[in-house]
Amino acid sequence: MSKLTFTPAVPTLTYERVVQQIEEAILSKEIEPGQHLPSERELMVQFSVSRPTVREALRVLQSQGLIASRPGSRSGPIVLPVSPDNLGRSFANMARIASLSLSELVQFRIVLESSACQLAAVMHNAEQLAAMRDAIERMEVEAGTGSDSFNRADLDFHAAVWEASGNALLRICGEAVSGAILNVMNEQMSHSDNERREMKKVVALDRAIFEAIAAGEPAAAGNAAKTAISSYFKHSLDEEGLRGLQALVNPA
Repeated sequence: MSKLTFTPAVPTLTYERVVQQIEEAILSKEIEPGQHLPSERELMVQFSVSRPTVREALRVLQSQGLIASRPGSRSGPIVLPVSPDNLGRSFANMARIASLSLSELVQFRIVLESSACQLAAVMHNAEQLAAMRDAIERMEVEAGTGSDSFNRADLDFHAAVWEASGNALLRICGEAVSGAILNVMNEQMSHSDNERREMKKVVALDRAIFEAIAAGEPAAAGNAAKTAISSYFKHSLDEEGLRGLQALVNPA
């Protein structure tokens, strides 16, 4: 018999056990959205814990977007509807805390955005297409006037694409990834030898995506997204990052 190897048991903090039980009650819909949790005093009695422990557990649950406190209310916190937007907040926090590399973020964005563009090519409506067109036109106007305003218009274009994909998870994750690398985008643009030329290049790449989506061509839209992201970030990646980029953009 092979020798088993166990790791030391780590005790769970008391407030974490409170969080786990309340979280399970919410996710299983034992407690419905719009209902109130018991008051702090009642929770102290039910869990046999101190007030600081209850308050720490409630703080964690509120940060997760599961509950909301009402100042001055005698009732406990209200339970909020479980929303996929909670994933966006969690991912954004993870991107900051885990110190994800630029290569990892760029690779993930390629996977997300190429898929979103393919879906948008067949799922978009006239209003969403108009939002994409408006964002590109703003990019053309703002090219050379300031990288931050230009990049914001660029993000608006991609947000419109994600919305047109009809997939909430792609939208949420895509927005979180873009937010995580926005500072990199701003810095790269500001250090360009010819900022206006670089902005015009980005507009041309985004317009290629737009035209493929407007034409209802999913394969072309997905490939245009891969080309755009690769062109924008390839000069910022190390050798290992470039190999990963190549595998996603031009697989053998």
